Amino acid sequence: MILAIDIGNTNIVMGCIENDRILFRERLSTNQTATDLEYAANMKMAMDMHSIDPSGVDGAIISSVVPSVTNTFRTALEKYAGIDVKVVGPGIKTGLSILIDNPAQLGSDLVVDAVAGINEYPVPMIIIDMGTATTLSVIDSNKGYIGGMITTGMAVSTDALIMRTAQLPKIAFEKPKRTIGTNTVDCMKSGIMYANACALDGMIERIEEELGEECTVIATGGLAGTIVPLCRRNIILDDDLLLKGLMIIYNKNK
Repeated sequence: MILAIDIGNTNIVMGCIENDRILFRERLSTNQTATDLEYAANMKMAMDMHSIDPSGVDGAIISSVVPSVTNTFRTALEKYAGIDVKVVGPGIKTGLSILIDNPAQLGSDLVVDAVAGINEYPVPMIIIDMGTATTLSVIDSNKGYIGGMITTGMAVSTDALIMRTAQLPKIAFEKPKRTIGTNTVDCMKSGIMYANACALDGMIERIEEELGEECTVIATGGLAGTIVPLCRRNIILDDDLLLKGLMIIYNKNK
């Protein structure tokens, strides 16, 4: 049994995996000022809630885009469960062929997404990860990571809109009743939700046009579940893509 942790700018996703089966998946807020003891307490709470004995955990693996939290969380894992912790980065075998200008610049979360994608779905593929930023990763028919796009995440752009206007309120990310809103809240919901859905549809179309072939499209990340149902393209929603990728990479580096 292993613990798989993805540290993002907004949330930390933590999962427990045994024999290729995800026993649980939990999210907690990324806090750059939290101590290793505080993160250890969060882990203990999650494990206790799911009746998991920490003595049964053999190891852990972390992917992180927040360097200041990586070592803190690593220490928390070592304190709580006394286990060896691997961190996705230089020296870790992934089996992924990265064909961009500077492979070292590719975020560990995108590496892990791609590793899971090529192991589970047909190529070529586009992997959409909707978090603080929305990223699109493109994998060619030879399973090579050839590049992608990064744009502002839906929550970030919405927060900026609200902060820069005097009368627009906070809204819930939920499907609008109609495309044409008849009040401020419904207009905001429609504009934000459908604009993001249309952006994904349009980017997929342009990527396929450039590649000259149709792609499998997979979406993951905290906000994917709210936008994918509004897209017109066929997109596979896989909330556990990162955890699956971390498990694969852990097994490659035993």
